[in-house]
Amino acid sequence: MACDLSLGRQEVCKESIGGLQGVYFFNYPSTGTGSYTPNFTLNTDTNQVTAFPSGSTVYYYSLKGTSAYTETVNSSRENGTTFFTQELTLNLKKLTPEMTVQLKTLAYGRPVAIVWTNNGDALVAGITMGCDLTAGTIQTGAGMGDLYGYSITLTGMEKLPAAFITGSTQFNPFGGAALTVKPTVVSGSAA
Repeated sequence: MACDLSLGRQEVCKESIGGLQGVYFFNYPSTGTGSYTPNFTLNTDTNQVTAFPSGSTVYYYSLKGTSAYTETVNSSRENGTTFFTQELTLNLKKLTPEMTVQLKTLAYGRPVAIVWTNNGDALVAGITMGCDLTAGTIQTGAGMGDLYGYSITLTGMEKLPAAFITGSTQFNPFGGAALTVKPTVVSGSAA
């Protein structure tokens, strides 16, 4: 039966750290007719992305601070349904005209997000349905130490939990796959 457990778990060492070092966005892949064209080879038995098409383009957002990723299991005995809500909260410092345009594009589209953790794991959120920008603010803050930038939340709802990328490391989230990484939004001074 597909819902029988196949492994146990021992207590693990205390060597992990929290937080995100970055997020990569893929534009939602479609054929132009609304049907989905996968950009990934996904092994659903191991919950791992094992390959990307050569030459795929991703857009990198470097993160530092309070950005976070949370995945919630939603399961109903009454309805016999289970799905996973994937929530990515980003705090992006400094308002710029370029980033405001990208924020609008994120809100209009439904990108697939590669969440790259400080531990070197890379998780694919919105792998089949994309992520929607469900909340956001553009803010100047009231005091001199307040955020002058963007706070956004992207949400995905998927049949399966976010897949890990095979071979991801702290220095390479894509496990050696040949991807074209577009530059981050730069305006004024370095981040």
